[in-house]
Amino acid sequence: MAGIVSIENLRKSFGSHEVLRGISLEIQKGDLVCFIGRSGCGKSTLLRCINGLEILDEGSVTVVDQRLEHKKGEKIDPTEFEKKAQALRKNCGMVFQDFRLFPHLSLLDNIVCAQTIVKDTPKDEAIEKARQLLSKVGLAAHERKLPSQLSGGQSQRGAIARALALNPLVMLYDEPTSALDPELVDEVLQTMKQLDQDGMTQIAVTHEMRFARDASDYIVYMEEGLIVESGHSDQIFSEPKDERTKQFLRKFL
Repeated sequence: MAGIVSIENLRKSFGSHEVLRGISLEIQKGDLVCFIGRSGCGKSTLLRCINGLEILDEGSVTVVDQRLEHKKGEKIDPTEFEKKAQALRKNCGMVFQDFRLFPHLSLLDNIVCAQTIVKDTPKDEAIEKARQLLSKVGLAAHERKLPSQLSGGQSQRGAIARALALNPLVMLYDEPTSALDPELVDEVLQTMKQLDQDGMTQIAVTHEMRFARDASDYIVYMEEGLIVESGHSDQIFSEPKDERTKQFLRKFL
């Protein structure tokens, strides 16, 4: 069955180093998927390709009804690729490890600004939606605070609310908890779990194995630019089939 995100034979190199070596994957609507693996295995590059932030060397990425494709040997026009990537990004919200909130704006204004600038939403409507989202992520009492007045967990939940304000069908997270103190990880974890219960499709790159185990519906283990093993969270963490997966999880758990 075709997924809400479909990746076919995706390849990406930087210079002579091939980072992604023919990745194919289907992600179904409503799944919370975590990409795990050693640093440098290609998982962050894969996430960036899904969001059209990297030009594909070969293969295709489809998010909902928007497709990026590059056939082997075909010359690619970067301008045309970026135009298609921008259309694809309308279906995606992306959250980075460093939050990327505007430091001079309040939390509320960060979320209002995302709507008024990107989607030309009337300000009154944008404020109402921003407050609904801040309530959803447990930050209603902090709407007037600047990012410098928030904890890391609060800032990351604010970044999630800002991404949600643009009505994405898929949420992408690049190491969403790596910049947080351990006691703050659960704040973000609970927000993602709630979105999962609401039916939001979510894809996360993470080194946090407890986070991946506790939050995910589905795990993808990568090594050297390839998908080694994928499956439901319980199966990957309790009964991994591939020896490379077993060795990786033995080290981290």
